[in-house]
Amino acid sequence: MLRSALLAASRSGSIRELVERTPLTRPVVKRFISGDDVDAAVRTTGEVLTDGRYVTLDHLGEDTRDAAQATATVEAYLDLLRRLELAGHTERAEVSVKLSAVGQFLPADGEKIALENARRICAAAGAVGTTVTLDMEDHTTTDSTLGILRELRVDFPWVGAVLQAYLKRTEQDCRDLAYAGSRVRLCKGAYQEPASVAFQDKTDVDRSYVRCLKVLMAGEGYPMVASHDPRLIAIAGELAKDRSPDSYEYQMLYGIRPDEQRRLAAAGNRMRVYVPYGDEWYGYFMRRLAERPANVAFFLRSLVTTG
Repeated sequence: MLRSALLAASRSGSIRELVERTPLTRPVVKRFISGDDVDAAVRTTGEVLTDGRYVTLDHLGEDTRDAAQATATVEAYLDLLRRLELAGHTERAEVSVKLSAVGQFLPADGEKIALENARRICAAAGAVGTTVTLDMEDHTTTDSTLGILRELRVDFPWVGAVLQAYLKRTEQDCRDLAYAGSRVRLCKGAYQEPASVAFQDKTDVDRSYVRCLKVLMAGEGYPMVASHDPRLIAIAGELAKDRSPDSYEYQMLYGIRPDEQRRLAAAGNRMRVYVPYGDEWYGYFMRRLAERPANVAFFLRSLVTTG
């Protein structure tokens, strides 16, 4: 019930206004968000890279309904990529892009606009020697996102996909994408979905994750294991024991289990940290609270301590 309430709140304009106006919220948000601007993003990237971890950067924003805002998001990514190149970070830092932030939901030609905007970001990433991963959003965007992925991979075969294990369709999507050169991030999923399309019980989601992971690890693609769950990380390690260390990676969110991130990297694994930045942090922040009760407890303790 708590998870459902938090996910519903992530879409509420009135609750968003209340949370954003509460001064005590900002110190807590810093645990999960790098900062408001590109300077903070590049600075955090440098800090993460120093101990052998990798980075994927997300310029926060989603559900864009304004063409000018979509264009501004593209420009922000182009600026970020230039700054990463100047800092010498592009060998181990890439970017993650939500298609809804670059026009997917625009009322006229949204998919076409999102494709062209994503193409601009991919071209800029390729020019500086790095890659792009397309984030996945709620289930209503899955077919559209995978369609745009197919178009982008014609020219940029390294574009990464994200699949969500709580969706009942995902095991088949994994089979479809487990081919040579295909980069696939497998996560559990962080949106509120109906039972008709998504597993509702945590145990069922975990079982789906393992089934999907088996498909990806047995395929010829590049699995990206996005989980903070110690049991799933251990299972991934067992499934990958016959793979070379550079043929898969682990991924975790900035601010969550940083010691485990460093342990995995120190053990010779490729460990990538998902680093979000920007002032459109509300939806992302609420989904992080919804994912784990420990995050909510941390949030409440921090409010009491800060107050």
